[in-house]
Amino acid sequence: MTQFTLRIDGMHCGSCVRRVGQALATTPGIAVDEVQVGAARISSSQDPAPVEAAIAAIAKAGYTAHLEQ
Repeated sequence: MTQFTLRIDGMHCGSCVRRVGQALATTPGIAVDEVQVGAARISSSQDPAPVEAAIAAIAKAGYTAHLEQ
């Protein structure tokens, strides 16, 4: 399983965390390991991991995400 972390701008509270978690949970190929204020740790069984799909889902929820290197 491939893992990656996204830095998420504008996520400041528990409601934000739930919104991002729900957006990621409905994205095919994504398993959410942990969502914290400011970041999300994600696993994917797909290779390559659907990083762009995760970023798009987070954007649809109203936040900006960047792959953490």
